[in-house]
Amino acid sequence: MTETTVDRVRTLLKGIESGDPAAVDVISPDQYIQHNPQTHEGRAGLAALFKRLSKTNPRVNIVRAFQDGSYVFAHTEYDFATRRIGFEVFRFEDGLAVEHWDNIQARQGPNASGHSMVDGPTQAIDLEQTETNRDLVREFVETVLIGQRLDRLDDYVDHNITQHSPHIGDGSMQLRAALTAASDNRRRFEYGRLHRVLAQGNFVLSVSEGHFNGDHSAFYDLFRIVDREIVEHWDTIEAVAPKSEWKNNNGKF
Repeated sequence: MTETTVDRVRTLLKGIESGDPAAVDVISPDQYIQHNPQTHEGRAGLAALFKRLSKTNPRVNIVRAFQDGSYVFAHTEYDFATRRIGFEVFRFEDGLAVEHWDNIQARQGPNASGHSMVDGPTQAIDLEQTETNRDLVREFVETVLIGQRLDRLDDYVDHNITQHSPHIGDGSMQLRAALTAASDNRRRFEYGRLHRVLAQGNFVLSVSEGHFNGDHSAFYDLFRIVDREIVEHWDTIEAVAPKSEWKNNNGKF
């Protein structure tokens, strides 16, 4: 059976557990653009990081992973010194990963509806609906989250949406309340710019920039779509490190 790019990403991420230097063979030796501001560029640097992390007896679980053309995006849970949830995005050229983005936060929850940050369906279906679902999520993010048109929320979101965000419970009314809530005259969730929308079948990941509780942050939102409605949502929110702490100059996005 031919190894896919999704398989290669799984092998790479599991290399964090073993520290096996061969795990990073999927990384291009000539070009690897790193968008995690606190990680050095290059394959050798990543191998050294994995070797160091492997000594802490880490655990890595790739909960779900999808392919969108030259991109692979994965939803992961990590158990290092602390438990974390992340999204990893890789761009491939000629079978090798040449660019990487991620968004990782401390694991929280379960939320008010009893859901964890990672449970739920994991397999992409309705592959023929990929572009339709991508367009739906792009429109939702631009219209409702960035444009603040909460009157349009029900045009995109199922009334009984299952919610995995640790900050929000199930149902569109809970989502509306969370997007409306404010403190110090500032909304808790402030979406400012949509950078990327990746999709495979009924799963769509949006990558956005904005502010959370006033902090400059990255929002990675994963949506499951059924019949042109958003029926389930997972996310991670990570504050963008100040530029003085960056170990590369590529930026978070």
